[in-house]
Amino acid sequence: MKGIDFLVDTNFLIHISLNSDLVTPFLDYSYGISYISEIELLGVFSINKENKKNAQNLIDNCYILEMNTEVKEQTILLKQKYKLKLADAIIAATAIIYNLPFLTSDADFKNIKELNLIFLEK
Repeated sequence: MKGIDFLVDTNFLIHISLNSDLVTPFLDYSYGISYISEIELLGVFSINKENKKNAQNLIDNCYILEMNTEVKEQTILLKQKYKLKLADAIIAATAIIYNLPFLTSDADFKNIKELNLIFLEK
């Protein structure tokens, strides 16, 4: 997708908020997130105002990719093939459909052959 260098997982944004060196090499790039990552960050039970504001600031610096028919169909295929959690299947499907390299430190994505995966070792 034009203007986006990578799709990143929710944990990438968490690493940013923690000032983790793990993500430093990627901070000068443009990245997108699935709408699922937005929900995961802002939907934390009993999130306080400061954490919610910080999460929203992270999200505001991303392109948010929404659900569409192609992502939905790819999600179904990935769930059937890899027995993924729904959120992970949607995020992976988004990267595949938009043909974006996918950055994550979540090992659950390592088995998805269709992904152009950049795995961030902790």
